[in-house]
Amino acid sequence: MDIRRRLAYALLIVLVFTAVAVAGYRFLGDPDVTLLQALYMAVITLAGVGYGEIIDTSHTPALRVFNMFVVLVGVTITVYMFSVVTAFLVEGEITNIFWRRKMLKRIQALKHHFIVCGLGDTGRFAVEELQKTGTPYVVVEHTEDNIKKLQEHDQAFKEILSVIGDATDETTLDQAGIEHAKGLIASLASDKDNLVITVVARQKNPHVRIIARCTEQRFAERLVKAGANSTVSPNRIGGMRMASEALRPHVVGFLDIMLKEHGRTLRIEEIDIPSNSPWIGSTLQHMDLRHKFNLLPLAVKQGDGSFLPNPPDHHLVTAGTVIIVMGDVAELKRARHAASGAGMLAAAT
Repeated sequence: MDIRRRLAYALLIVLVFTAVAVAGYRFLGDPDVTLLQALYMAVITLAGVGYGEIIDTSHTPALRVFNMFVVLVGVTITVYMFSVVTAFLVEGEITNIFWRRKMLKRIQALKHHFIVCGLGDTGRFAVEELQKTGTPYVVVEHTEDNIKKLQEHDQAFKEILSVIGDATDETTLDQAGIEHAKGLIASLASDKDNLVITVVARQKNPHVRIIARCTEQRFAERLVKAGANSTVSPNRIGGMRMASEALRPHVVGFLDIMLKEHGRTLRIEEIDIPSNSPWIGSTLQHMDLRHKFNLLPLAVKQGDGSFLPNPPDHHLVTAGTVIIVMGDVAELKRARHAASGAGMLAAAT
């Protein structure tokens, strides 16, 4: 049993037994015994402090027998209570409570972060990718077991930000900072639970990007209608991966190396061009992503939503353009910084 639940049960037992003792002293004692006297008698008997009896039990055998019962049971309850409190202190629960409050304050300070609901077989890999790319995120998990397993697996997750609770509850999502989140990954095992998360998250934040796990294909359309930007089927992805292993093993091998390499974090990523970007009006050749940032342009998403694969060097960048590149995550951050104009602003100040 969880130590907190044991502590709650112990406190409940003490309160109930104290109430029984008070009722017994008033019922079996003299008619002039007050509630305060009965409560005082119950407390000193349970505590075993050895004060004198303020309710005379010598003239009433039934009251004396009842007092013996209170003493024997009270001592047992007191010993159990002290053992639970000791375990509570030894196991660091009080420290954990203060640590949890500190974590919630850190979560409340986050902006443009991602929320991962469910740290199971799917959510765990999503969290690992967010961790590798240095993306701020918060995990919402029903119990701490999966979080502890992840921390035992890799020390990089020792300071993982998490909220323990039901991800389908809007209060839990509020604690995870849904109103300021950039994206949400609903990766619970149940499609119905992911549907509820999608509805609640979309109501709380109309601009958050929601990616929902979908085991049954019939739920995919429902999730999109409920507000999900995209759905992912692990079964479909697994089938496509198996076919790719058979048809193009070297391509799959290269992608695996790119994702699993420990020396550097190579990814296929995107660079958004905001309306105030200094890159607007420049060509890809002038931007020289390959030499300045060691990034390889793979495609460009244009203003009309269409993609231009393998864009030519003379392609002109406009506001709203998204450049798809391949390269190291650290270099990508530098490129995004330059694209936003933050680097020029810092130089000017």
